[in-house]
Order: sequence, then structure tokens, then C-alpha cells
Amino acid sequence: MALHQQQIRPLSATARRRSDDISDIPPTPITHLSETEAAMQEAVAKFAGDVILPRVRDMDEAEQMDPALVTQLFEQGLMGIEIPEEYGGAGMNFTAAIVGIEELARVDPSVSVLVDVHNTLVNTAVLKWGSADLKRRFLPRLATNTVGSFCLSEPGSGSDAFALGTRATELPGGGGYRLTGGKMWITNSVEADFFIVFANVDPSRGHRGITAFVVEKGAQGFSIAKKEKKLGIRASSTCVINLDDVEVPRENLLGEVGQGYKYAIGLLNEGRIGIAAQMTGLALGAWENAARYVWNDRRQFGRLVGEFQGMQHQIAQSYTEIAAARALVYNAARRKEAGEDFVRDAAMAKLFASQVAGRVSGLAIEWMGGMGFVREGLAEKFWRDSKIGAIYEGTSNIQLNTIAKSLQKDYTA
Repeated sequence: MALHQQQIRPLSATARRRSDDISDIPPTPITHLSETEAAMQEAVAKFAGDVILPRVRDMDEAEQMDPALVTQLFEQGLMGIEIPEEYGGAGMNFTAAIVGIEELARVDPSVSVLVDVHNTLVNTAVLKWGSADLKRRFLPRLATNTVGSFCLSEPGSGSDAFALGTRATELPGGGGYRLTGGKMWITNSVEADFFIVFANVDPSRGHRGITAFVVEKGAQGFSIAKKEKKLGIRASSTCVINLDDVEVPRENLLGEVGQGYKYAIGLLNEGRIGIAAQMTGLALGAWENAARYVWNDRRQFGRLVGEFQGMQHQIAQSYTEIAAARALVYNAARRKEAGEDFVRDAAMAKLFASQVAGRVSGLAIEWMGGMGFVREGLAEKFWRDSKIGAIYEGTSNIQLNTIAKSLQKDYTA
């Protein structure tokens, strides 16, 4: 572990971060990485191969994340990528986080989504809207030892976040709020001790009453009711959460009252780039796993299967689609970093990357034949894991709606 830690920690770049003005930077390929980002890619790839890969199958079968691995993710600095060094984080940029998420997904999308949600949703929310007190109390923990979770979805409020029903009632004397309701499909809920919970302080105002609160796992009335058994990303915990008159002190209010919906939408737009990176990493991992097998091991009719033209065309087409998806992902990340409007780009990246992940991981099973279908290797797992890409952080239909509305705005007189 010391070797990996030495590779990751020197990547801290708070003092070297650029401003949003990138007009002085010569044009480069979209997927060009800075020195820091390239070092992140190399170090995470090595860590994933050496440390995560040997655990992947056991964690999937057990449907549980190895607690020791979670500790190692913190030791590597992967849980505080954008948190400034003053709070114990690595102080890197958004694209560095995207690179790390992609590299982790090449080996295990379950680990990748744990890191993704923690960084792009939870840490970002505290950095953007947390008070000085919240940052002081929680950012050092989020960077070094405390997993975070983002609690927005409910049984009747998924794609339609306006329908959120969890209620926040102000306590007598104005010292805080009482949260009542439930959440569903909550990622990281088993591992997390820090939860950002969205609740409505005034349902008569609709989504303008939605407000964000910080809740710690030990709070009275907070409980995990059910852990879902899933098709894919099985090592990633997904649970139902009950909030039974959970009292939250006023200082745990995240941002302003009534601004929670605005915060959630903004965070999900960024988070979609992270999920798109997860899907491109997954697709590349599935492709590499199968391509190596058909070009080195699987033979039929006296030849390696990968030498047949029909197979080569499928392999080439799939890699081209992965490259196109990655270009969309990196373009969205760079636009976000440049301070430009990236909402359409994030939606396109997530939509296309999830489609490519499903197609490529499915074909990879066919290329490998029986060895792709059995649970001895990773091929069938990549395919199972790919299905969630079209569902969480905005379904594919939601992405299409977002893209279409953006285009309509541009092309309507």
C-alpha cells in the first residue's frame, strides 16, 4: 500500500490549479490529460489492478463492499479528489476525478460508483453550499475516513423529483428541523456515516420548499430499512432509508432554505458526467477483457477467433464507439471546468456512454463464448453492471428530454 500511496498523494495540486480562464491554453485533443491527470490515471489503474481486481468476484458474490478496500480508497486520496489540501483532500480538478472514476470502472463499476457519488455529489455539495462551520466539521472527515451518501430519490419521486414527499418541520424555538419520511435507491448507504437528505419545508410551495440537510448515521430516528438485491453493481450498497422524526440542528442546514431542488439538479448535472465516465470505463474494461481472450486464447477451426474478419469488424466498431463516448465525457468535463454551460453535454455523454456500455459488454460475452457466460471471469458481470447506467442519475429518457429541450431552445425563433 505504501507504493500506491506514494503514487497518489504527490498529485495534490491546489497551488497549481488554473482559473476558469483557459484562453491562454493552446488547443489540444479533448482527451489530452495534464501531467497531474495523467499521473492520476496511471496510479489508479495500478491500484485497481493490484488491489481491487483480486476482490471483485468475491465482493459481487457476497453483494458487499470489502470494508478494508473502502479504507484503502481513503488512504489513496481517492475519496477527497477535489477537496482542498487545507481540509485533507488532494486539491485536484474535476477532470482528475473523472479520470479516476473511469479507471476504477475498468476493473469494478461497483467501486467506481462508490467513489463517484462520494466525490461528484456529496463532496461537491459541501464545497459549494456548506457553511464555513459545515466545511470545517465535515470536509476533513469526508476526505480521510467518512463515506458520504446523497439521499434524493423516494418510492414516488425518482425522475419526478418535484414529487418529493419527505417533510422537514421547524422545531419550536427555531433551533433546527424534524425530518419525517423515507428514501429509496440510496447508494453508499451501508458504508456511509454522512448523508445529504432532501426534504420539503413547505409542500404548498412545491419544489421551492425543498431543502438540503446533513444527517449523520447515528441520529435518533434514522435507520436503514432494507438493502436491495440487485442485477448489477451488487457490491455497491443500495438501500431504503427511514426518517422517523429525525432532529437536525440548524447548523446542519446545507445552503439556503428552499434551494434544495436547485442544488440537486445542479449536482446531478455534474454527477451525470461521472456516471458517463463509469460507463466508458466499464465498456473499455469489457472490451479489453474479451479482446485479449479472442486474440490470444480462444481458437476455432485452427485459428484464433479474433483473426476472423467478422470478429475483427465487431471489435473495431466497438472500440470506435467507446472512443466516441469518451470524447463526449471529456468534452463535458472540460466545458464544466471552463465555466461554460455543460448541461446538454453531460446529458449526451451519459446517454451515449450507457448505450455503448450495454452494447459492448453484451457483445463481449458473445465473443468469449461459454467463457463469457460463466461467472468465473468478469464478462457477464460487466454486462450486468452496465444496465444501471440507463437508470440512475437520470434515466435515458430524461437525458433525451434534456437534450431535446436544449436543442428546441436553440432552434426556436
